[in-house]
Amino acid sequence: MIDRATIDRIYATADIVEVISDYVTLRKKGVNYQACCPFHNEKTPSFVVSPSKGVYKCFGCGKGGNAITFVMEHESLSYTEALKAVARKYGIEVQEREMTNEDKERENRRESMMAVNDFAAKYFVNEMTRTDEGRSVALSYLRGRGVSDEMITRFQLGYCPSAGDAMSREAMAKGYKEEFLVGTGLTIKRETGGYYDRFCGRVIFPVHTVSGRVTAFGGRTMRTDKNVAKYVNSPESEVYSKKNVLYGLFFAKKAIQQQDCAIMVEGYLDVISMHQAGIENVVASSGTSLTVEQIQLIKRFTRNMTVIYDGDAAGIKASLRGIDMILREGMNVRVVQLPEEDDPDTFARRHSSEQLKAYIADNERDFITFKANLLMAEAAGDPIKRSGLIADIVTSIAQIPDPIPRAVYVKECAELMQIDEQVLLGEVARKRIASNNDKEASEFIRRQQSIIREQQSTTSRYQGEVGSSVEALERELSKYLIKYGHCDFDFRNGRDVIRLNVAETILSDLENNELEFRTPVYHNILQTFRTLYDQTEKGEEIPQYHFINHPDPEVCKAAVDLYTSEENYVASKIWEKFDIMVESEEERLSTAIPRAVILYKAAVIKSIISELMESLKEEGKSEEEVSFLLSRISLLNDERRNISDQLDRTVL
Repeated sequence: MIDRATIDRIYATADIVEVISDYVTLRKKGVNYQACCPFHNEKTPSFVVSPSKGVYKCFGCGKGGNAITFVMEHESLSYTEALKAVARKYGIEVQEREMTNEDKERENRRESMMAVNDFAAKYFVNEMTRTDEGRSVALSYLRGRGVSDEMITRFQLGYCPSAGDAMSREAMAKGYKEEFLVGTGLTIKRETGGYYDRFCGRVIFPVHTVSGRVTAFGGRTMRTDKNVAKYVNSPESEVYSKKNVLYGLFFAKKAIQQQDCAIMVEGYLDVISMHQAGIENVVASSGTSLTVEQIQLIKRFTRNMTVIYDGDAAGIKASLRGIDMILREGMNVRVVQLPEEDDPDTFARRHSSEQLKAYIADNERDFITFKANLLMAEAAGDPIKRSGLIADIVTSIAQIPDPIPRAVYVKECAELMQIDEQVLLGEVARKRIASNNDKEASEFIRRQQSIIREQQSTTSRYQGEVGSSVEALERELSKYLIKYGHCDFDFRNGRDVIRLNVAETILSDLENNELEFRTPVYHNILQTFRTLYDQTEKGEEIPQYHFINHPDPEVCKAAVDLYTSEENYVASKIWEKFDIMVESEEERLSTAIPRAVILYKAAVIKSIISELMESLKEEGKSEEEVSFLLSRISLLNDERRNISDQLDRTVL
């Protein structure tokens, strides 16, 4: 762990303009700097850097933070890695706390294995480019497949010599230990003694982590023997888990962010050929089945994915198998079907960059429509197959977590398959209930909900919704604390006007009602504010840097967002023309603070009621347990009615 003194020195030294200028061209505008945002495509600059505050904010995509979080976001680094990267820029020696012996042993082992991988990657490149065997076997193969020297260099392609243990002998001669060579899977130790290179006689494709380090390898055989596996990959190890890695992501992440879309293909050469054709937002599952972890990895950069697989029937079926999983993760999925004789590699090599981009744009189809059309063609004229097709489509639609796109797809598929929309809606609902394993509980909860509805029907004003979630209100209260906690406001209580302090009002109300923020980032902001508030004189403003330079990167980002939430707002000239005064956020405190406090309490009660309703779904509850839950719900509903009276408006 990096000690706090070193972290403070890094923050104090880092000039946010200098750091961000390494990545984008900043132009001075007034006291700030502007640029087109590096995180999304835009023509008009909305990315603002404030040197005085040490923060950046994009008013287009909403990203914001400090110098460290910018490096984290842009380079996809951890907080510690970003701190070290900025420290290196300024020549700051990073002081870290003393690790335990177990920590040291684990870290040393991982670093040793990564060092072995780094050595092997350089060794394989050297063998392909500087030896007769490598040039004649591997380099000629790659060039014959149309791979340019630029791509060979970019992806660090190489060759492992056919002599059975050449790489292992070279590594040990240079001081690399056997245990780490075997641990990474580069070397196989023979039971009879001696060693064998896992990738001997193969063209090498290094697999990189998101930050660019070599974590594993894939090797393609140059032999024509059909008994030899065409591809061999590194085994699972302490530094490599195939379910957590996507081939090419390190090279594609910037393009994925800029284009807000990731293209998924199957193999190493598919990725390389697409890059060579100018399509750089491409990754591959490396011939393995797509995993939830890989999908979540892409989700860090975009929620949009386009799947391109081989044009033959097997390729299409392969694309269908993993996409339900992608839908389940809340991703938007489109499919491109290539001509039957092509795969992404051959298609990219036979077409120019413009032709390839145009083909993808013209042939992208949303997954549900693509699947429906494909299966409809197979089921033509066969009622039994048609019935199975509907069940298959319903299964896919039921995976979509967001109800709005789910409803849209139901409507489209109902029209496409000429079936009643309500039938499809019912089937989707049944699938979702079944997937949650609550078939038997569904009827039970419906009965309990009818009891609750009877209780609620006694008051007609109790049927609307405020619409503010617990998280949204926690964000609002956090903003009032860190921006205006030191301010006072006038609160009217009947005929009396009372002078109250913002921080004291919010903190005391939370304490009196035994409430704690549930959203982790706002919980951290609240805890930090409480600590600083106890150390500060009443009415004294707590400096912004405590939040903007917080050790937790998520707090940094949230704080920047809260501090800059209204900076980009300019009162309309129309208001001035008609002499209409527009209150500032600070001037609205007398209304906003009491209202936010009351609404937050209402939202928490609503959340608790929802949790109790979910509890009613559980099987095996006794009559006493059900009565107790209903009693609690009834009491909470009474409390919400009281809150509704306080607000003089509907709260549900």
